[in-house]
Amino acid sequence: MTRCPGFYRSGLRSGHSASLRLADGRTALSERRRAPARRRKRRRTSFLLITTLTALVAIAAGVLVAIVRAGTGTDPAAAALAAIPGSRTGALLEQERQQMILVDAASKTLSLVGSPKLAKRPVTSIGVASSSIVNAPPPDPGTAQATAFQMLPSFGFTPQSTEYSCLNNIWTRESGWRWDAENASGAYGIPQALPGDKMASAGADWQTNPTTQIKWGLGYIKERYGTPCNAAAFKLSHGWY
Repeated sequence: MTRCPGFYRSGLRSGHSASLRLADGRTALSERRRAPARRRKRRRTSFLLITTLTALVAIAAGVLVAIVRAGTGTDPAAAALAAIPGSRTGALLEQERQQMILVDAASKTLSLVGSPKLAKRPVTSIGVASSSIVNAPPPDPGTAQATAFQMLPSFGFTPQSTEYSCLNNIWTRESGWRWDAENASGAYGIPQALPGDKMASAGADWQTNPTTQIKWGLGYIKERYGTPCNAAAFKLSHGWY
């Protein structure tokens, strides 16, 4: 039996099947033996696919049955996990579920023994923390501070050292106890009277005499706030007095 070389080469060039055919049209023996192998491969793939789908359906059915049975009082999560075939993933899920159960049970056993108490600074009747009021010693003699310290009892401001501490806090910030301190707004003197000529009611020398300014300032505090410490509390919250 002879082959037809011309027909074989033309068949490959024209895109026909690469199967070798004999001159009488029969398929070569080597080509006919390959077909059964392909059919066996397709059958194996189909079998594996069907088996996998069947297993998934069985698992889903088991989970549904477990959920339905949960209505009888059993734990739904436990029933669902029991329906899943044993595997490493299922074991890990069950372990995590048991851990959550233990944590939940432990949290329910906690009891509040007591709440921590915060230390509070004692507050005086004027609303200023007592720790901010220091009983200052008497100021140096001959100073404006000494003049104010000596005048406090005459205005009824006692205890003297405490009220002086509050007064010193105010006027140190306002003017630094300088009789010629002047603000751009027009405030003047140790108590920063606004306008400054208000202090003329305490003396004609209000522009240069620290004693006159202090006398007016103490009268202003007594009339408006009652005490220097009340005035200090107001200034602390408002920025002015």
